[in-house]
Amino acid sequence: MAPTGPGAAPIDRPRSRWWPVDWAALPGWQADRTLELWPALLRGCARPAAGWAALCSEAQRTTPADDTAARAWLQARLQPYRVEAADGNDLGLITGYFEPWVEATRTPRGDFRVPLHAPPADLAQRRPYWTRQQLDTVASAQATLRGRELAYMADPLDVLLLQVQGSGRLTITEPDGSRKNVRVAFAGHNDQPYKSVGRWLIEQGELRVDQANWPAIKAWAQRNPRRVNEMLWANPRVVFFNEEPLPDVNAGPRGAQGVPLTPGRSVAVDAQSVPYGTPLWLDTTEPLGRTPLRRLVMAQDTGSAITGGVRADFFWGWGEQAEQQAGRMKQPLRVWALWPLAAPRRP
Repeated sequence: MAPTGPGAAPIDRPRSRWWPVDWAALPGWQADRTLELWPALLRGCARPAAGWAALCSEAQRTTPADDTAARAWLQARLQPYRVEAADGNDLGLITGYFEPWVEATRTPRGDFRVPLHAPPADLAQRRPYWTRQQLDTVASAQATLRGRELAYMADPLDVLLLQVQGSGRLTITEPDGSRKNVRVAFAGHNDQPYKSVGRWLIEQGELRVDQANWPAIKAWAQRNPRRVNEMLWANPRVVFFNEEPLPDVNAGPRGAQGVPLTPGRSVAVDAQSVPYGTPLWLDTTEPLGRTPLRRLVMAQDTGSAITGGVRADFFWGWGEQAEQQAGRMKQPLRVWALWPLAAPRRP
């Protein structure tokens, strides 16, 4: 029998069902640094979910003094719900992602010969578009990318990483030797299916399932340079980008909700299970499964691999540590969604 909270009914979503529960059902709820959520919450309120407008207006006028005050504010206005998949299973999966930061040049030189592309002019007219292998080897396909080069990188895996993550930062060396930081943001893809190169390496017998993380994939490529294209072509999907200014290196990329992501407090979800702008309580562990990760986050992004009722992708931020954490994250997950009450509770 599903646990219920007083005065609330279950909520059905296309790919999930939410069961109301008491706050005591959220493991570790009292130990979170809840005030850290506030910047992500306010960013999400720039594009509030349906039913959140009034609460967001109040949040924008509120500055909690500490974690206890932030928790009390949320508990007075929200109802927690345990999220289940459509089949009734409340155990799902969490992975991690980050914003790569890659060295690049504006024009090809030295080792920097691998281009990152803006969308081809005819991308919308041909569906599906050319595959990754065709864009690398077929003259007519290659012609569609001519003049669309944004920058050049030294490692084709850096390009793949940007495409998998969906956005990134480049430190670009211009022809005059000057350097600047920019962001490259998702601008479309070739309508081909996404295939994991980690899965391909497992199928080839090159990695075990427990080894298929990004550091191991990069190490395999360094040992097998002649097979790198074979691995890359196993994933036919190609993502194209737009270049944007990066005036504030402390601001995250925009997620699918259309607001900047907050490291450690934003996650990608299946929007058919959880609407963007929903606060979520996560019960999982840090990568390698040793340290509990119980934290309040905001649903502010999505991804092609993020599907299902109990599924999340945790945004770690940018930099080397974020890359290491994201590349190794693949743990069981339980989730609770927080949704506005019809009327706030009295303190």
